[in-house]
Amino acid sequence: MVKKILTGLAFFTFSFPVFAQESIDIITFSGRYGVPQSYENTYAGKATEIGGMINVKIPLVFNKSTIWYNEILYSPITILNDETMSGEIANPIEVHGFILQTGLVKKFNNGTAIQILLVPRFMTDFIDVNSKNLQWGSIALFEKRYSNKLLMRFGLLYNQELFGTILTPLVYLDWQISSRWSIVGLLPIAAKVKYQANKNLSLGLSHFGLTTTYRLGNIAYRNDYIERNSIDLSFFVRQRIIGHIHFEGRLGYALGRSYKQYTEDQKLNLRLIILSFGDDRIQKNVSFNNGPIASFRLIYNIPIPE
Repeated sequence: MVKKILTGLAFFTFSFPVFAQESIDIITFSGRYGVPQSYENTYAGKATEIGGMINVKIPLVFNKSTIWYNEILYSPITILNDETMSGEIANPIEVHGFILQTGLVKKFNNGTAIQILLVPRFMTDFIDVNSKNLQWGSIALFEKRYSNKLLMRFGLLYNQELFGTILTPLVYLDWQISSRWSIVGLLPIAAKVKYQANKNLSLGLSHFGLTTTYRLGNIAYRNDYIERNSIDLSFFVRQRIIGHIHFEGRLGYALGRSYKQYTEDQKLNLRLIILSFGDDRIQKNVSFNNGPIASFRLIYNIPIPE
């Protein structure tokens, strides 16, 4: 059973045997800290961003060409400060995100494949929880192997955020530039430029950016929502500690970071990546500035059986 799961992970992530990665992260624990930053106006104090993440991947293998892929992510976020704010403003901000990816991955004999995934999200502050905390989404990707060093996927992410529909064109890139250098990522959401120093140590640059919205249930601002945006650019170093356990540290900067609070009725017509159409919303709270971030990851990584 374990071998089938690992084989499924190998197929889902890298469906070509040559120059493919030889292992896969199946469990990841992460912590995040944002250096305190001043508010843009109104308040004299500083806001501190603290977060975390747990990620688990489990596929179900039907045969060599078909799997049902499952991945669950949980991420809590807290924004702390010493300010006294109006009762209609969420302070501190404490939100939790649960994101599931589940669906079909089908490989064909001509070097192509498709992925059709449901991506529901449950975004909440754990107060007055109900169906309004649930957001529906999906991902569709077409995969093509161009060479033994280059695999690409093209597709679209749809999500029904609390402000309305967001569409994100996706390009997945797995490019083994040389025996030590590679680029892997699902653009524009995440990517890594990696240098493999030796079998236990890698380092490079990472990028992560994803819009998320969280329904607030507190009676003072019930059904308001928080829209989080941030583009994290970081240097990373990853070291195998012992056995299958790895540690990864990241230092970087959060660009375009915001935690904007809106009333439930304030919507967009459409958002395409970062382009908003029909955005006449009025922000209730005050944003704080961009700033340095630091994070760590503890990873359980398993070799992929041949």
